[in-house]
Amino acid sequence: MTQKVAVLGTGKIGEALLSGMIGAGWAPADLLVTARRPERADELRARHGVTPVTNAEAAKTADTLILTVKPQDMGTLLDELAPHVPADRLIISGAAGIPTAFFEERLAPGTPVVRVMTNTPALVDEAMSVISAGTHATADHLAHTEEIFGAVGKTLRVPESQQDACTALSGSGPAYFFYLVEAMTDAGILLGLPRDKAHDLIVQSAIGAAKMLRDSGEHPVRLRENVTSPAGTTINAIRELENHGVRAALIAALEAARDRSRELASGTKD
Repeated sequence: MTQKVAVLGTGKIGEALLSGMIGAGWAPADLLVTARRPERADELRARHGVTPVTNAEAAKTADTLILTVKPQDMGTLLDELAPHVPADRLIISGAAGIPTAFFEERLAPGTPVVRVMTNTPALVDEAMSVISAGTHATADHLAHTEEIFGAVGKTLRVPESQQDACTALSGSGPAYFFYLVEAMTDAGILLGLPRDKAHDLIVQSAIGAAKMLRDSGEHPVRLRENVTSPAGTTINAIRELENHGVRAALIAALEAARDRSRELASGTKD
């Protein structure tokens, strides 16, 4: 792994990516970072052995630039990078809602761009990263991106037209599960359990259920049916969930997240 990779705007996800890459075999000497605050850059150097540089230095030196700044800061960053980025650099964007065309219009003609939607489980090497090619990105560029993001979890290639849906499902997805755990914990307290015991019961149940979904190959309906005895406790709970429209509410929530992702994308075209 001799290519130099630079992570620009290295926050929590960017640092998790660095840590995962180093664990997967990248040499810290081949990893560059930029950060808004000098003390943050020094912290990254001390913790991971990577080299802090300016954005312009990263553009001139690295073979791959991973842009992890907030979506509202991306235009300013591209204005700074554009004079220094040769057309053979691979640009990987981790900014929610911003299409590859936004980058292609601001960089040298022919610059390959790959769009990635990852999520916060990257912090524990269990991310779901969804990858889409821009106009000039090749199969090799996609494979290189998969190699990088595969260091912190699973990757999936999709057409860019599906990115907004993936953002709604997996980009925002962890928040839905945290919300569900929060609600179930409150229910456990209402039923008479201490908060810490309710939390432990729910979290371990969630971990076990997720592993069964991932490893068994069974449809979730079949797994649910295996827990649901006739006239038992589970079917009574499921009936109440259906009576309160939980399924419909989830569908509406994900549609709202998708629509917001589209709004963010349209806002970058101004």
